[in-house]
Amino acid sequence: MMTDAARQSSEATDPADGPIVLPEAPAALRPTLDAGGAVAWDEPICIRTYEADEPSRYPMFLDHRVYQGSSGRVYPIPFTERIAEQSSMREWRAVHLENRYLRLVILPELGGRIHVGYDKVNDYDFFYRNNVVKPALVGLAGPWISGGVEFNWPQHHRPATYLPVETSIEEGADGSVTVWCADHDPFARMSALHGVRLRPESTVVELVVRLHNRTKERQTFLWWANVAARADGGYQAFFPEDVRYVADHARRALTAFPEADRPYYGVDYPALAEDVPDAARIDAYRNIPVPTSYMIVDSQQDFFGGYDHAAGGGFVHWAERRVSPGKKLWTWGDAPFGHAWDAQLTDDDGPYVELMAGVYTDNQPDFSWILPGEAKAFTQFWYPIPAIGAAHQATPDAAVHVDRGDAVTARFAVTSPQPGATLRLLDDDRVVATRTEDLVPGVPAVITGESPEGEPAVDLLDRDGRLLVRWTPSRVDDAGEPWVAEEPPPPEAIESVEELYLTGLHLQQYRHPTRSPLGYWRAALERDPGDVRTNLALADHDYRAGRYEPAVGRTRLALARLTRRNANPLDAEAFYLLGLALGRLGRRAEAEQAFGKAGWDGTWAAAAGFALAQSLGRRGQNRSALRVLDSLDGVVGHDARRTALRAIVLRRLGRGGEARELVLTALEADPLDATLRHLAGAEVAAEGGLLLDIAIDLRDAGAVAESLAVLERAAAAPITAAGNQRPIACYLAAALLDEQGRAEEAAQHRSRARDCDASWAFPHGLDAHDALRAALAADESDDVAHSLLGMLLFAHGRRAEAARHWDEAVALGSREPVLLRNAAIAAYNVDGDEARAWSYFELAIAAAPADARLHYERDQLAIRLCHGALERLERLKAVEPLVLSRDDFTIEYVTLLTAEGQAASAHEILSTRRFRPWEGGEGRAVAAWDAALNALGLPLADPPATLGEARARYVPPAAKRADGVTDYFATSLPELLLFSRVPGDE
Repeated sequence: MMTDAARQSSEATDPADGPIVLPEAPAALRPTLDAGGAVAWDEPICIRTYEADEPSRYPMFLDHRVYQGSSGRVYPIPFTERIAEQSSMREWRAVHLENRYLRLVILPELGGRIHVGYDKVNDYDFFYRNNVVKPALVGLAGPWISGGVEFNWPQHHRPATYLPVETSIEEGADGSVTVWCADHDPFARMSALHGVRLRPESTVVELVVRLHNRTKERQTFLWWANVAARADGGYQAFFPEDVRYVADHARRALTAFPEADRPYYGVDYPALAEDVPDAARIDAYRNIPVPTSYMIVDSQQDFFGGYDHAAGGGFVHWAERRVSPGKKLWTWGDAPFGHAWDAQLTDDDGPYVELMAGVYTDNQPDFSWILPGEAKAFTQFWYPIPAIGAAHQATPDAAVHVDRGDAVTARFAVTSPQPGATLRLLDDDRVVATRTEDLVPGVPAVITGESPEGEPAVDLLDRDGRLLVRWTPSRVDDAGEPWVAEEPPPPEAIESVEELYLTGLHLQQYRHPTRSPLGYWRAALERDPGDVRTNLALADHDYRAGRYEPAVGRTRLALARLTRRNANPLDAEAFYLLGLALGRLGRRAEAEQAFGKAGWDGTWAAAAGFALAQSLGRRGQNRSALRVLDSLDGVVGHDARRTALRAIVLRRLGRGGEARELVLTALEADPLDATLRHLAGAEVAAEGGLLLDIAIDLRDAGAVAESLAVLERAAAAPITAAGNQRPIACYLAAALLDEQGRAEEAAQHRSRARDCDASWAFPHGLDAHDALRAALAADESDDVAHSLLGMLLFAHGRRAEAARHWDEAVALGSREPVLLRNAAIAAYNVDGDEARAWSYFELAIAAAPADARLHYERDQLAIRLCHGALERLERLKAVEPLVLSRDDFTIEYVTLLTAEGQAASAHEILSTRRFRPWEGGEGRAVAAWDAALNALGLPLADPPATLGEARARYVPPAAKRADGVTDYFATSLPELLLFSRVPGDE
């Protein structure tokens, strides 16, 4: 039942009525709030929403999709392709934080993003408040919304940005309130915890983040906060004054900042400035006419932000640059093309810019490494600033803007009350002007004095003389322009084995979408078959793809050279990797020996020690497992997996009370860790992926019965846009039962797996791989296991093997449309068998004749098979309602109509049908519109708003070169590349 507050919110979200009205704090919290404290509570709000359709039933193997400059692979996440045309009111779960100065709203169902950041003193939304939830197809898996603050990891845009997170509210002893949000990334299953914190009497929004690699493999990641701010002609992005240059994605291009000194994103800013003063100032939103990114190249400062000169307000971001160097602006551009994209993302709230903060990264793509079991913790700070202007220096305590001329004027803004604060203007170290004032957040404080003869400085001190903020002119060494990235040469043009290895490592680390590291590594081994680093890189690659025997062979080859003269090498990663592969092969005693040796190296001691203790625990060697865990305590950092393992072992030793106390203490530091919560008996969401993570943790610790119970929950978990784990849960249970000698029960679980609803069941990872292999070892006629294993192998680069499994499933009699479509893609991409590919699509369409996606993909195949335009058109006319249900299919259709002399019909469709553009498909609808006008002999005219996009004034960087080869630095591609004969990893 809707509450009164939610109903008020619902009424206020009608576009005619203005912004969302937020509910008042509950009566029980009002005394704390009135006394200046901070409060948090959970209460839904109603927001007008354009719902995302159900995801496609087909896995998207976007092997070479370019997305944000890195890989756009989306598997195993289901891909959403359409957004509702009409909005409706929807109740969204919301968590609210409030104190005297600020009001925040977090939406747990949308990745735990901050949706509202409101300055109560100045009646100003310092974060862009989008009063509708209106996704566009911009996200990695489809839907993405603008506004507020989106927390992106382990890549951009966050895979789980449109998926729910777990939350809890913590009240600190210091009066602070923190809303914790946690999720497991859908790819590697690493976990992330971010806490949004408010303190009493403070305007600072503090974000506390812990990233945990809960896997046994080294992983790559980046972390960016996307902070949106409402933009108009007066909005300015400000960076520290020592920023001289900014760079495009991957540092493929460079320009001076704040005044561009060369063409950038196709815009000749110096030429524009010849006619319009300040037109080259790219810190001003009004001057950027095209979609544009720029990231600072370097700065020694810790702050940046944005300021709206018209509204007289803005915000500051502050974080220690030692871990948070990334500072970036993104805009769709202040021009019709960008405004059309803005309209796709909101109804009435206008354009915005994004001011992004990167941690362990300063560019996109720019990935860092995180070791197995490693946790990385950091904080970020934002706060609103009143009418002081763009900040020239800032700390978490205060910001200052300085005007310099005949006089110096400094305007300060504080983040907490500062009675008796001292404002000072200095000439070198001599104070030339000073005043004392009681400062409060939201009200600027000003000091003015004559321009100093020496070096000017301004500062603000609290009443005890503690420095709150200090500005001095930045000294910038003129060391010339920073470096710009270059495309690496092909393997045959690289001279050294080391350079071949490092080039491959770069491509792997940065998840390059169109260039594989394998060619470089294989070339390195052709020149030196025993090279340690390259053999280990390929062993790691084989291991992650489920090729365990080759991984063991390559690792042993590396170890032969590594230990030929030194039995105790500098880096013991080879031993650790050998242990992982041997463990997967069931050779646990050998694996434990390898882990023991890997533990001699401090870099790998934590990972190897945990793996060793886990293996011992699984074999029932409980006291041995505890001794290993004891050796890690106090030596290596926090790892929730280690706590959970210790608790499980302690319980088996009859020390249940000690185990429970251990778990409860750990939950104080990591309140949403899924396995710890399970062990504590706390409620864990019925989300399939989360339950599988817990079950695998329990299984690997030897808690068989408990693991089977959780797998039972996973096998009954709801099927959602996050995917479907039901079949894999059954197969995992069957494999575990077989290990226990319970063959009859295992067979029953395999039968259950075959009977499960397989919608959005896209298996991923080595545990699923091993369970499906075990299922086929037990029953080669299991067509469902063949189909699922084929998906997993195809996604892991083992495309030829995947094709064989799909063919076998078809041969066993399955006519499931997802299987047939997958087999068709493999027949074309892997085997080059065009007739079989077409035949599979025909069978799939016969099985699902009303499936628009199948018809669209068959037509894409028809293009590659050189079917004539008229043949294609007649085929599409027969299913026109299905064609018109998809934007991409409709564009293909009207293009054919125009080409075949039916431009009037094409024009009618383009004039009356509503389109929603997709990132990577920009310009296709306008091109179809222009072609229809040209064919009709009509003058070129702007497309209608219903077309969803406007004509671009400038040509963006081309994704493909003139020779048809994808540019190495491409950041997007028009096609999804389902049909691509680029070799896999075999």
